[in-house]
Amino acid sequence: MKAAIDETHGLELRSWVDSANDPTTDFPVQNLALGMFRARGDRAAPGAGIGDQIVDLTAAAESALLDAGSAKLIEACAAEGALNPLLEAGPEPMRALRRALSRVLRDDTDEGRDARARAATLLVRASDAEHLLPVRIGDYSDFYSSVHHASNVGRMFRPDNALLPNYKWVPIGYHGRASSVVPSGQRVYRPFGQTRADSEAAPQFGPSQRLDYELEVGAVIGRGNALGTPIPIASADAHIAGLCLVNDWSARDIQTWEYQPLGPFLAKSFATTISPWLVTRDALAPFRVPLADRASEDPAPLPYLADATDRSQGAFAIELSVWLTSARMREERSAPFLVSTGRYESSVYWTPAQLVAHHTSNGCNLRPGDLLASGTVSGPAPESRGCLLERTWRGTEPLTLPTGETRRFLEDGDEVVMRGRCERAGFRPIGFGECRGIVSG
Repeated sequence: MKAAIDETHGLELRSWVDSANDPTTDFPVQNLALGMFRARGDRAAPGAGIGDQIVDLTAAAESALLDAGSAKLIEACAAEGALNPLLEAGPEPMRALRRALSRVLRDDTDEGRDARARAATLLVRASDAEHLLPVRIGDYSDFYSSVHHASNVGRMFRPDNALLPNYKWVPIGYHGRASSVVPSGQRVYRPFGQTRADSEAAPQFGPSQRLDYELEVGAVIGRGNALGTPIPIASADAHIAGLCLVNDWSARDIQTWEYQPLGPFLAKSFATTISPWLVTRDALAPFRVPLADRASEDPAPLPYLADATDRSQGAFAIELSVWLTSARMREERSAPFLVSTGRYESSVYWTPAQLVAHHTSNGCNLRPGDLLASGTVSGPAPESRGCLLERTWRGTEPLTLPTGETRRFLEDGDEVVMRGRCERAGFRPIGFGECRGIVSG
């Protein structure tokens, strides 16, 4: 069952936290994204984003502002240092927490007036907090679900056969490395590996010279499934707790040499950055849309991937953008350079629910907190390409930064910032916060 639009999405709702009423914020009271942070001592605490503040959910529970069931789940999350207990509880407890938080943070409720009097205890300025991974990620899988990305990369390496025969039949993916998933803001170190230039007979070992980012959207699993029990497409959406932004950093020169015949390995396992906030499926309910229509000659999905409801509202209207600043740009206080903008729903070929259904179709078990990333989200135009491999067309069309510097791939000191925002007439826009990382040599 899809998440429903309810009283928590009302356009007229306002918060007693003034910054949440700023029309440009990612975190109005209609969002209530969830995460983990550290600010008061060494303890990791579950929190909810509201304007430029974080609601300390442990403090809210201890102040009896949450119902007993929600308070118990928050206590379990605090003890574990991750939101996994809440995710494992399933959609209804997550929805109950959302409704309770909405009343606590609104300016027109008794709960909100009570909470406002306790603001000093409940709120932490987001800029003063250390953002942690929102969930304990046991497993991470990355897909290849943007047809424009797959077509672009295919044309670079196979001009006469851009898409392989299986692409429009099966969601293509690989198993990534969960241990190197890091939260936004953590430095990313340039990887070393084997590379081989076309003109050389033998490979060399050294730092990657073609370091890249990949703009992606990640689905975080809520309730999982038992080993050997596939999740049907009709119920797959209910197993998704929410979405986040993902930067799957990639060393293209290492990848080119190592990926055949088994796919990516060291070229991607060194770091994957995710945004610190889980935007829940309930928060995203107003922004559900169909995928872009398939071409008339494309095959229909096989029955285990076909569902009328998922086809009509299984995607999400998300505007995505990538910004870059070099070390020199920051020194000169230059504005960030907009590398690309694009839309999720018009760029991907498979919905998140289809990724879940396919991932489990062989009996593979997913667990709370598992991360399923979309793969690079790219559109048809050059300015909508979601990685530098495409944006600079394998380095042959370099970008010129405001300082006059050029970029084919990432240099040490470069900072990549990804943003995502959902908008629809009649509803407050919501966002994901930043997915940020600086490259270090």
